[in-house]
Amino acid sequence: MDLSVPSKENVIYMVDQMKDKLRMVNVDAMKSENFDEANYEDLVYLYEMVMKRNTFSPSEMQAIVAELGSLRK
Repeated sequence: MDLSVPSKENVIYMVDQMKDKLRMVNVDAMKSENFDEANYEDLVYLYEMVMKRNTFSPSEMQAIVAELGSLRK
């Protein structure tokens, strides 16, 4: 998948991958449809950061979820 090209499919892919990686309990709060390409670069940055890590502290998890929330439309 070429994430260098902004597209709705890439947004959906990244959000779904982050939800799986973070094992988010309330996945309905982070539906892929709630994100668009307007904040694509920020979403790619967050995606890359999340995918590099194996574990997250509770405060890191809160920060990631807060950032995802700010990127929603």
